[in-house]
Amino acid sequence: MTNEELTELIKEISMNSFQKPFRHQGSFNPRLRTTGGRYLLRSHDIEINPSSYQNFGYKELEGIIKHELCHYHLHLEGRGYKHRDADFRELLKATNSPRFCSTIEKNVKRRSMKRYEYECVACNTNYVRKIRMNTERYRCGKCAGKLAAKS
Repeated sequence: MTNEELTELIKEISMNSFQKPFRHQGSFNPRLRTTGGRYLLRSHDIEINPSSYQNFGYKELEGIIKHELCHYHLHLEGRGYKHRDADFRELLKATNSPRFCSTIEKNVKRRSMKRYEYECVACNTNYVRKIRMNTERYRCGKCAGKLAAKS
């Protein structure tokens, strides 16, 4: 599906569910990772995560579009468009729009977190840190003994 087809779909859903026109642009944004879509306040455009459409299909896409259209129409009318606003929650119920989208689980390779291990020379207490520390500057929290890097 292209961005033009997405815009036409958003216009169609807007007229069918809200009886109001959608006069801006819809586009797929592959940089969205944690959300199904977003409404842009300044440009009034709607961006959709393409992986939510690919993974869950048309029904999920339609739900995300309805959710974002709730933000869109309420914002343009000057009413409460944020998730916590009563106007927004009422419009979600009235249009049968989902509050949340399905979770997008990707097998994203994350950098393996390097761990630094230190040991107290006096009492043998172990310390594991994400960030390297200066053993000359810090001491053991239990006995104030000297710390040494574990190999």
